[in-house]
Order: sequence, then C-alpha cells, then structure tokens
Amino acid sequence: MPKTVVISGGTDGMGRAFALSRLSRGDRVIAIGSNPAKGESLIGAASPTAHNLTFLRADLSSTAEVNRVIDRVNETASTVDALLLFANRVLPQRVLTPEGFEHTFALYYLSRYLLAHGLTPLLAHGPSPVIVSIAGVGVTKGGINWSDPNLSGRYTPITAQLQAGRANDLLAVSYAEKSPNPIPFILYHPGFTRSGDHSTLNPPTRLLLRVLSRLAAQSVSTAIAPLHGLIDNPPEAPLTAIDRGRRIPLDFPTLDPANARRLAELTATMLDA
Repeated sequence: MPKTVVISGGTDGMGRAFALSRLSRGDRVIAIGSNPAKGESLIGAASPTAHNLTFLRADLSSTAEVNRVIDRVNETASTVDALLLFANRVLPQRVLTPEGFEHTFALYYLSRYLLAHGLTPLLAHGPSPVIVSIAGVGVTKGGINWSDPNLSGRYTPITAQLQAGRANDLLAVSYAEKSPNPIPFILYHPGFTRSGDHSTLNPPTRLLLRVLSRLAAQSVSTAIAPLHGLIDNPPEAPLTAIDRGRRIPLDFPTLDPANARRLAELTATMLDA
C-alpha cells in the first residue's frame, strides 16, 4: 500500500535521492527544502510521478518556519507513515537564526525535535509509522555545551556539528521514553557519503571534500538503500540505533537517558523563552 512520507532536506543529496526513490515506488512524498530552484529541479526529476510530490519551501533553521511546515503538513495529509530527517548544513562561521539560536543547532537538531513531536499525531494514524533521523549515531566525540548551547564563547564548524549530532542521539532517547509511544524512532548513520550541500564552505575545503569523496565515500544510492527496509518494515522497538550497518546497544555512552531528559528540559526552556 502506498505510504505518505515526509522528508526534511528533501531537495539535496540523500534526501532528494530517497524522495525520488519513494515516488518511483508509488508513495506520496512531502519534501521540505529551502531552495526553490532545487524544489523545481526535484519536481522535474520526479516526472511522471510528480503528481504525488508536494514541495514545501522552508528555512528549517527558523523555528517559526518549522511550525509553519507542521501546519502545512496537517493541512495536506491526514496520515504520515514515515518522517525522514536529513536536513543539515555546515557553516564555517557562527550564524544566529531569526530566533537567536546558533544555526547548526537550530537546523540539525531543533528542527528535528519540532518535526518529530509536531507530526506525532499524524504518524499515530498510520498502520506502521516510523521516524528516521539520519545523523552520526555511533560517534562518541562531541557533546552538549549545557551552559552555552548557542556556542557564543567558542564556535567551530566541527564543534557545532558534533554538538547537534549528540543532541539528535539524545532526542531519539527522550522521544522513545514517551508513554504511550506508538512511533518507533530510528537513528541511522550511513557513514561517509558523496552527499550534502558544501556551497557554504570555502574553496579549499570544498576541494578537499571532493577529493576525499572520490577516494573513500560511498554513493548516495548505497547509503539510502537500507532505509527502504526500515520504512517498509519498521522495528517494533521504541528506539533503534544503526551505525554503518551495525546495531548499537542502547546503553551506548551517547544514548544516556539522564542526559536525554536533561536536554529535553533545556530544549523546552529554549523554545519557550
């Protein structure tokens, strides 16, 4: 039976490829992206299945925009079967969003927090719903700067990416603890992939990434292939963590329930401020 699949970061890299692949299987896809030209490109590439594609233009680094997207999805769908969270972007300099959040934390983590919780009612209507967050589970480097999550004291792109990655690990843990919780949450780390928008990086860094990608990265099609099984036959467990094909035990250091509850409280406070 066709599914309704919502994809954040659905116009670039793995998100785009997954959107097109699900459309080819007969699913309805709601793809969220910030670039209208890339949205039009996705629609063009989706032909002749473009009638099953809805492109929602939104800057997901803005919490107001994320909430608008949630409202639009509620207007256009009665059920969501799968929520795929791809959206992320590396910024070389610290940037604040309109709401005053550090950009990476807002886009990579807060948007996922809001989408997961905000679309739960629609997911709960599906026969076998699932949330999949594509991030860096299995990585132990980095952590939450509890006193300064906006990184006003010290910012580097790597610090920001690692903090948001660890926040996404903890988001899955706290979400899975919800009771009742009918929506399985999957953390999925595909490994180094020839994917992503590197246009914000300086030319030497972009060149280095291109070289490394050619030498060591897997293709987008290889990276997304396991996702189809996870969508079509979701696990029954509330939380599943997969790092490059390997299941991670839920007592892994970055999946600490106490830290997950602490981050959930911090997030609620930040969003209410």
